Amino acid sequence: MCAITGIAALNGSPPPTVERLKRMCDVLYHRGPDCEGMAVTDGVALGMRRLAIIDLAGGQQPMFNEDRTISTVFNGEIYNFQALRRDLQAAGHTFATLADTEVIVHGYEEYGLAFPTRLNGMFAIALHDTVRQRLLLARDHLGVKPLYYALTPHYLVWGSEIKAILASGLVERHLDLNALGEFMAWEYVPGAATLLKEIRKLEPGMLLELDLQTSQSLLKPFWDIPQTPENHTLTPQEWSEKIEFQLKKSVRQQLASDVPLGAFLSGGVDSSLIAASMGQTKTFSVGFEDPSYNELHWAKKVARHLNLDHLDTLLQPDVAALFDRLMQFMDDPIGDFSIFPTYSISQLARQHVKVVLSGDGGDELFGGYETYVADAKARQYSKPIAALRHPRIIERIKALKPQPQKKGWVNKIKRFAEGLEHPAELSHARWRMFAGEILRRELFTADALQSMDAPAAAHILELFDRAGDRQPLNKSLYVDVKSYLSDNILVKVDRMSMAVSLEARVPFLDPDLVTLAFEMPEALKVNRGKTKVLLKSIAARHIPRDCAYRPKEGFSIPIKHWLNAQFKPILEDYLDPSVLRQQGIFQVETVEALKREHFAGTANHSHLLWSLIVFQHWHRTWLSG
Repeated sequence: MCAITGIAALNGSPPPTVERLKRMCDVLYHRGPDCEGMAVTDGVALGMRRLAIIDLAGGQQPMFNEDRTISTVFNGEIYNFQALRRDLQAAGHTFATLADTEVIVHGYEEYGLAFPTRLNGMFAIALHDTVRQRLLLARDHLGVKPLYYALTPHYLVWGSEIKAILASGLVERHLDLNALGEFMAWEYVPGAATLLKEIRKLEPGMLLELDLQTSQSLLKPFWDIPQTPENHTLTPQEWSEKIEFQLKKSVRQQLASDVPLGAFLSGGVDSSLIAASMGQTKTFSVGFEDPSYNELHWAKKVARHLNLDHLDTLLQPDVAALFDRLMQFMDDPIGDFSIFPTYSISQLARQHVKVVLSGDGGDELFGGYETYVADAKARQYSKPIAALRHPRIIERIKALKPQPQKKGWVNKIKRFAEGLEHPAELSHARWRMFAGEILRRELFTADALQSMDAPAAAHILELFDRAGDRQPLNKSLYVDVKSYLSDNILVKVDRMSMAVSLEARVPFLDPDLVTLAFEMPEALKVNRGKTKVLLKSIAARHIPRDCAYRPKEGFSIPIKHWLNAQFKPILEDYLDPSVLRQQGIFQVETVEALKREHFAGTANHSHLLWSLIVFQHWHRTWLSG
């Protein structure tokens, strides 16, 4: 596990210097505190910070082939590197280390541009071929590891985090208002865009090829979730055995490590299955004083059942200090307030291990979210549900006072009605959206709206098109894997774990398991209002039945209460009317109304208010600072 960064000079521009590369590496120190590596060759600078996991003594990067004509830096782990190493040795390649990194340079020699398709792992790769005068950037199949880049007329600059690109001093900073509209809608920016016009994400399963002679670049996919028909020839029992076998295989592969490792454990289906597949291991949980948010008792029950070495902690933050600390890692911001418990559990785990396995991805592959049920009900009962769109009904639902606990029937009705206000083409994603087109016109100033030439839902609708002719649920799962998972959940886990130099692995996102999950019939995922049907039946064989079949809670914090208490000074600071008025992006009257209603308890605007706070901090740090 490392952080990578680098520069390639284009169109005869001056070559990058070691001093500039060093500045870029330094801002990524938290991702790789063990050592640093840099090389500048023929106008290409490769830099990295290393968190040593495999071949602690010999895995230094950049790493080269036998004649040093090919070099690479990479962030992540290649889980099938031992098998690849054997194949490459049989083909005549000579290895100088035991590190997984070395299969990348020899794999490229052997397989050319197809080499990423041979890798099973999480990875962000930069590779320089001095003979062909070619630079490659590649990101893993599902986007577990991040990679950003900026292509200017003079340089290609890249890094594991945006701050490394900005540290180069070679890239300008301009706000992308289209991306901001998407951020306020979804709490993250989906797809390749970022809040900075000049900087892009390399999307999952993508390869960027740069011809260093002509300075021409080509972006192309090397993998996508295969569009195969559902397989109805297997019985539910056979599917259960097949999925469990593949999950255990994935976990076994991801246990490769020369340092201590453990697992995150919530006591829910996904993390419990990972822990059960690992055997004896250390597990970690985080909880809250508010009982409607606290899941520690479930985690402890699973840990006792599996005889795990379990540790937990309560999140009682010094809010101001923790807020400022975590916002340092939001240079590509997300409005997901579960960054707080994710950071807290990562901090606890890092005191004992250097690697953890997490259960992320299970919901998106096997249908674990209530949004899928909501969409199914909306389609099934379209006529009676249409009555909920009547203005009088909507006003009555909006007038209901939110319940103080995490969920509850009033909160569910209000959220269901809110989702129905968004276009039906968004399917389940209607219930993920916050600032839709109606609120967008009230939230943004006329000048800001004039600069937005794409609707907030444009990328999500494009993903539905790309999903092809899959069944409705699998279309929704495809969209979530390609957006909500890769652009929000995995970003959160990566940033918060790497903030404390902890490697997080995600066994559910093994490409073979992902492919298999999309071949599984929809009825084994969501059926008659029940979510994750098959996966829960598998979990019930390994953990107490009430743990497997308990209602899904989600990994969240009592932010709606904290905004009225601990976070109120932060909210008032970043959403100060004079600041917003001078900035000219948001309508002050709308923001003030959101604050008043939230403080009065007549509405829960925590998602919108938190996204506004996060954006304002980002703006102050990366644009105004």
